[in-house]
Parts: sequence; structure tokens; C-alpha cells
Amino acid sequence: MSRRYRIVIADDHKMVLEAFTNLLSPTYDVVAAVADGQSLVRATVAHAPDVVLVDITMPQLNGLDAIERLKSERPRVRIIVLTMEEDPDTAAEAIRRGACGYVLKSAESSELFTAIQEALNGRVFISPVVARGPSGHFVAAAERGARGAALTLRQREVLQLLAEGMSMKQAADRLGVTTRTIAFHKYSIMEQLGLKSSAELVQHAVVLGLVARHRTRSSS
Repeated sequence: MSRRYRIVIADDHKMVLEAFTNLLSPTYDVVAAVADGQSLVRATVAHAPDVVLVDITMPQLNGLDAIERLKSERPRVRIIVLTMEEDPDTAAEAIRRGACGYVLKSAESSELFTAIQEALNGRVFISPVVARGPSGHFVAAAERGARGAALTLRQREVLQLLAEGMSMKQAADRLGVTTRTIAFHKYSIMEQLGLKSSAELVQHAVVLGLVARHRTRSSS
């Protein structure tokens, strides 16, 4: 009897987590279902899944940065983005960071099973609707990736938490560092990117895709 592959799912909508857990459980072992990026990293390290399904926009650590962190912690894990975002440039950035699949939540369930099987076989799968996008989107992806690359992973973590509305003290508690460290990162980011206010800092987080516009609040 062949072994059942292990899967971790990350999405900040409870009903989505339940739906995909119910969909996949007859075929795979869903060993964890979590609602934010930091919990995803912890669950992946703890459970050593074969495949991770991750949404793009999640609190605490967004999906793209989570992919980068996971590939650092567990290089062999296969990561599939499961999202409503039809942007080819977002798909390109996800693959650049280490994902091997990009599936739309609006797709047929058979498409997700195909993506998982392709990932387990060491191949890349992108939803056809996204893959057929104009090549100009991939140029945009490269340009946006260059802007994001100007920041370190820790700087992006700090930027996301502040853009989500956390105070510097709350961000420090979340990341296990001092408030002074968060302040250092915040003002280093602003100087590095030529930003003059917390509002511009939040806007830049939206531009980089670190946080959805409807989730932002002015950082302290």
C-alpha cells in the first residue's frame, strides 16, 4: 500500500480551510490547517509535509514571503499557491520565490489535484487562465520583484506587520525583538525607499503585494 502524502493548508478564511480540508482528506493526510503565515512556517517545520497550499494575502506573514521562508526552512517541500489572484505577474513572482504551482480557487477541483500530482512529480503547474496572460505581465513582475528585492526578508516582515496596523511594540512582540529594533527597521526602510510618512510606508506595502489595501491601517 502506497503511503499517503502529507499536506498543510494555509488560508485566513475558516470556511475555505474547512472546504479544502474536506476536499483533500480522502486522498491525502491534511496534517495542519492554519490561518496566517507565521503559523504556516511553524506547522511546516513541525509536521514536515510533502506539499503546502498557501494563499497570497495572509496576516502576519504574506504568502509570497512565507514561500521564501519555507524554502529556507524546508527546501524539499513542494509549495502550491491557492488564490483568487489571476495576475500573471503575481504567479511569476510566486514561482520565482520557490512555488511549483499556482492554482485559482475558482478553478475546478480536478485542477488542484493535478497541480498536487505535478508538484509531487517535480513539475510546475499554473492554472491555464493565468498561464495564458500576456508576456507584459511578466515584465511587470520583474520590475516589482526588483523593488521588493531592495528590502530584506526581515524588513518585509516588519513592513507587513506595521501596514496591517500593529504598533511597533506589537510587531516587536510578534517577532520576538525589541521595540527599538522595529523602529530601526521602520526608519531604515523609509530612508532606503525615500518614504516620508507612515502613510507612504503603508502604500508601499500595498504596491509590493505584502498586504491587501482593505487590511491596511496607519502604522504607529
